[in-house]
Amino acid sequence: MNKNILITGGAGYIGSHIIEVLIRNKKKIFIADNLSTGHKRLINKKAKFHKVDILKSKKIRDIIIKNKIDSVIHLAANLIIGEGEKYPKKYFKNNVLGTKNLLKACINTTIKNFVFSSSAAVYKDGQYKVHENSAIKPKSVYGKTKIKAEKIIKQFCKRNKINYCILRYFNIAGSSPSGKIGLINKSDHLFKNFSREIIKKRPILKIYGDNYNTKDGSCIRDFIHVSDIAEIHYKVLEKINKSNVSKILNCGYNKGVSVFEVANSFKKQSRKKVEIMVSEKRKGDLAKIIASNNKLQKFIKWKPKFNNLNTIVKSCINWEKRQ
Repeated sequence: MNKNILITGGAGYIGSHIIEVLIRNKKKIFIADNLSTGHKRLINKKAKFHKVDILKSKKIRDIIIKNKIDSVIHLAANLIIGEGEKYPKKYFKNNVLGTKNLLKACINTTIKNFVFSSSAAVYKDGQYKVHENSAIKPKSVYGKTKIKAEKIIKQFCKRNKINYCILRYFNIAGSSPSGKIGLINKSDHLFKNFSREIIKKRPILKIYGDNYNTKDGSCIRDFIHVSDIAEIHYKVLEKINKSNVSKILNCGYNKGVSVFEVANSFKKQSRKKVEIMVSEKRKGDLAKIIASNNKLQKFIKWKPKFNNLNTIVKSCINWEKRQ
């Protein structure tokens, strides 16, 4: 088993990278994506694509039954912190109700494994290094919808004897080494914003807040390369399938990088005069947070391949230049 995999949100930035790894490992991939934030050009030619919303439980169920799906990787969600503060109902509908409807579609089917993309946004602010059992108290609407979805998944999977793995992503960045896939959306994503700026004539790198209680006043994050995240999904899925266990795991490098450090790395890659400009803090942003990834490393014997800031920055700039 674990051959036929359904990926919700598979036409997106992270989904397309995961699919690249799974197809390399001889999996049959089915994508469910409504293309509200996904892109046709990111859809892997070797996957079977269905344009469908996860709120449409019956349609999803038909896909599962028809294709004897045994594993689901659930990525479909709204994920911009600022947008979530403005439109909490939209976020609740897509992230919480969407998850509920997707699970409903899995009842009494061939589904054996369920992998969910959660977020570091579920943790309480003020804990610098977080473990999977650190205090949970989301600051943002986005984080609140993710923790609600986590609870629903845990209860459902226990009741229906499905293995689950909840992956709490830290900050994902970078583009595929193949150069074929990267971040298209102009969402408020630090590396995307900086990559788009750095190829302009007069780049201005904008930083939100420089008076946080951190080493240089800017936010500190644990940035993880998207290709490492993709590899984690493949290995985690194999492991829960083989050993019939369920887990919650942090996905990060156990390493804090400040936003100023990111800006300086971009500056270093450019031969132009680059200005770094400080703006107001944003509502919902945590001051500093990094992942303890011991559990992840133990569980899948994982070693990151791309955990170098300059490598991540270069991959983003190369992708942007090709756009």
